[in-house]
Amino acid sequence: MAADMIKFVGAGVVTLGAVSTATAFYYLSGMGPTPVPETVPLNQQTNKQKDGSRVSGLCADGKLMETMYEDVHTLYEAIKRGARVSGNGNFLGYKPSAKEPFRWITYGKVLERGQNVGAGLIALGLSPSNATHIGVYSQNRPEYVITDCGLWTYSMVGVPLYDTLGAEACNHIINQAEISIVICDVNTKVKNLLKRKSATPGLKTIVVMEDIDGESRTQADQAGIKLMQFSDLEKLGQENPAKINPAKPDDVCIICYTSGTTGIPKGAMLTHRGSVATSSSALHQVLASNPEVTPDDVMISYLPLAHSYERLLHGVVYMCGAQIGFFQGDVRKLMDDIKELQPTLFPCVPRLLNRFYDKVTAGVSGSMIKKFLFNIAVRSKESELQRRIIRKDSIWDKLVFKTVQGALGGRVRLITTGSAPLSPKVLSFLRCIVGCPVLEGYGQTECHAICALQLVGDPTIGTVGPPLTCCAIKLVDIPEMDYYSKENKGEICIKGPNVFRGYLKDPEKTAEALDSDGWLHTGDVGQWVENGSLKIIDRKKNIFKLAQGEYIAPEKVENVCVQCPLVAQMYVHGDSLQSCLVGIVVPDPDVLPKHAREHLSLNGPYENLCKNPEVKKLILDSLTELGRKSGLSSLEIVKDVYIQPDLFSVENGLLTPTFKAKRQELAKYFRTQIQEMYSKLG
Repeated sequence: MAADMIKFVGAGVVTLGAVSTATAFYYLSGMGPTPVPETVPLNQQTNKQKDGSRVSGLCADGKLMETMYEDVHTLYEAIKRGARVSGNGNFLGYKPSAKEPFRWITYGKVLERGQNVGAGLIALGLSPSNATHIGVYSQNRPEYVITDCGLWTYSMVGVPLYDTLGAEACNHIINQAEISIVICDVNTKVKNLLKRKSATPGLKTIVVMEDIDGESRTQADQAGIKLMQFSDLEKLGQENPAKINPAKPDDVCIICYTSGTTGIPKGAMLTHRGSVATSSSALHQVLASNPEVTPDDVMISYLPLAHSYERLLHGVVYMCGAQIGFFQGDVRKLMDDIKELQPTLFPCVPRLLNRFYDKVTAGVSGSMIKKFLFNIAVRSKESELQRRIIRKDSIWDKLVFKTVQGALGGRVRLITTGSAPLSPKVLSFLRCIVGCPVLEGYGQTECHAICALQLVGDPTIGTVGPPLTCCAIKLVDIPEMDYYSKENKGEICIKGPNVFRGYLKDPEKTAEALDSDGWLHTGDVGQWVENGSLKIIDRKKNIFKLAQGEYIAPEKVENVCVQCPLVAQMYVHGDSLQSCLVGIVVPDPDVLPKHAREHLSLNGPYENLCKNPEVKKLILDSLTELGRKSGLSSLEIVKDVYIQPDLFSVENGLLTPTFKAKRQELAKYFRTQIQEMYSKLG
């Protein structure tokens, strides 16, 4: 073994020597790699406007972009263009089973089947108008996009439903949006809808993509609901063709319900104009420094189509005639799907990239030699990134990073990340090893997913780039938080065609989000940094995003938790780099000793009981049960707690004089305990 180790070390030294010599010759001969073109000066990425707002340096004469292509003003037109530029090429790919290869549906076939779906809905009695809302309760799959295409062919509107909303929220959506037909992928979701039929009297028909089972048919008959196969809906439309009535630019294309911060989700009305403007602007910014997106490009689709981020990316694919390959529906098989599909476009979220980072670092940490070479390679690539050099053909890519890049299929040339911030450490690391641009963006549902995006080639870490070319961004004073626009800090406000129309049937919430001049107030606090890019620094309200991109209102969770007799006080913590909540619990000193004695046969002083792991488990189990009974979603239920014997008080600086929790102080005070809980949760 010692001889083998010496041989391996020797090989490593020889390799390093060869690399050094080759690298020196490469640069001295003038054959070095070409930096990414600097289409906008990286030290001046935005231009100030007269009203104090800023626009991207890519905006010609400060004019905001609405479309990249003159023949695309709606998503229906985007698919039509995709069919034309691809020569009716492959569009939607899927795996019929785990052992079978990807099969593909062409653009023309999607348009044809979509028209049949739309005509089938009309044959069922629906109006081909923008007032018609159709529920879609499905994972990503070809039929989802075919349904969207059919709705847009006849100006109708899709309303996504998804499991994490919870039963009450789904009922609210079906009722508020006046949905009479829901299109589902599987029988499990059919049964979920049928269980709640009494709460959704307007629901009359459920269309199912997979074969309908006997139990679903029986339950549907009992509930008075019509069940129909998706294939039969297509056939009905084929037999009863209807004159198309394509959506117009200002029509709503989707009502995207937010997860809700007060228990009741809000339906953001997103338009075709806004969707096209956002996708066009994102594409325009990438193309400014990158090769064009062509029909040969392939995107892996696994992020939920119920959210605007995935929708934005689909819009880019449609316009360019590129391809979308759907994962099998099981995240545990996602890497297998990626290896087989070999995508060139890879949308990501921090949670997935963090796991990828952990696996890579764990893989090299087992060998000192591997780790040594890996660290040298990373430092070399870091140096290149500072010179705007992005590539995957360096000696380090061939010797060290080839396996890592192969895990992503080997062809990825653009990675985007959104929905929540990515750790600067992870972002810097990924940019070095994947050999392609890794761009972080910022936005929310109300601006069609995104309003700012990093420039290709900008090595800066911790910012989200300039505004997209479809919008202006300004920072508004928040005196109560000591943020002032004159200091380049304030609430982020957005204006442009990518701003949503408003919330469905909720003028009060709409007025809170949109001011009289059309500015969208995000509730996030930003800062213009020296190079003109935007940095997210705070949140105006006590609301935060988890790593999945879901908003959580901690006070809502705390109000439920303190109903537990064992709990005197509760602080719920979460942030955008974590995927779950943890909590600090102060037990009731009068209740805990008696409860511990009766239920755990434990005696002793209150302080000792607070340190007992059995007591901790008892409290955590009680909070979990209470949360479920109170209707909290799975993301709103704390996954771990630290038991704190001393009450939060004004005296110890953890409460305000009006006895409200000082959240920032609590987070600082319990920083160590919070970090320990998250490290154990993994």
